[in-house]
Amino acid sequence: MSVNSGERQNGSPLVSVIIPCFNLGEYLDEAVESVLAQTCQDFEILVVDDGSTDPLTIRLLDDYVRPKTTVFRTSNQKLAAARNFLVARARGVYLCALDADDKLHPQYLEKTVEVLERNSAVVFVSTRMQMFGAETRLWPEALRCDLPTLLLDDPVHPAALHRRAAVLDVGGYDQQMPHQGNEDWDLSISLLETGGTGVILPDVLFYYRRRPGSMCDVCTRGQVHLDLIEYQLKKHEDSYRAYAPELLKEKDTLLHELMKANAAVELELTGTLIPTVERRREELALLKARLEVTRHDASASTRAAYEAAIAEVRALRASASWRITSPLRAVYELLFPTSRRSGS
Repeated sequence: MSVNSGERQNGSPLVSVIIPCFNLGEYLDEAVESVLAQTCQDFEILVVDDGSTDPLTIRLLDDYVRPKTTVFRTSNQKLAAARNFLVARARGVYLCALDADDKLHPQYLEKTVEVLERNSAVVFVSTRMQMFGAETRLWPEALRCDLPTLLLDDPVHPAALHRRAAVLDVGGYDQQMPHQGNEDWDLSISLLETGGTGVILPDVLFYYRRRPGSMCDVCTRGQVHLDLIEYQLKKHEDSYRAYAPELLKEKDTLLHELMKANAAVELELTGTLIPTVERRREELALLKARLEVTRHDASASTRAAYEAAIAEVRALRASASWRITSPLRAVYELLFPTSRRSGS
């Protein structure tokens, strides 16, 4: 496999897969094994233990030996700094930032490298991805990743294959962000602002683990999300101003589609779901009432049977036959005491 960029040095790998790991030791082997299983074997794996505190991860990385894999230990630096730490030590022409709980398809490197080898204007290659774990869906739906698209949304997954030189030229991952989570998005915007292009392959070649409480959950909600968007708007203000008319038009289209979808949901809710729920409530109340009647009838029937049995016993004891056989029963008790009959 040739490299048209002329950046490869003798003995250096084609790809550096960098894996920061903070308390994710239970998943790390899956990530590493997915790299070792690649059809393109021209790579190195660099793992940094970013100040993990859980015993499992610490023990695992104390003696972590895998092919083509180097492990570093640092104090906790957070994700952007941990990635930059590995970028500075990477020797490959291309970089793949793989999170410790995600996985690559066996042909991931082969197919993404091919695009970068073929077109020097492309600075990163992403793919469609399959979410797994707490959520299972394919993403993204659209494969556009030009600058205007990226200013509005991020369709590029975190393990996109980048030219290492291009990443270094823009200063790597931004360590000044107020929170973790948007480093990948910011890097993609920065790379396209330099005039490069990005590609999203239609193949599903990346597997993204969804976990409750993950960084993805935190950075897309509430004040954290607002802080990150505000930081992004300020940092890339010139680009947002340059594409303002196009962005406003796209936002208006998205808002219109959202309102249509919301109206459809409301129609479904008021026209179908609410009446269905009310009917189910009525049916439940009727079933509860019937059950209560059944319980009452069963209880009354049981009491009546018990009282009838007691009456029969009393009638038997008062009968002439009971009195006549009394001596026989007394003799029987003497010959066969209750303790002997019971087997004691």
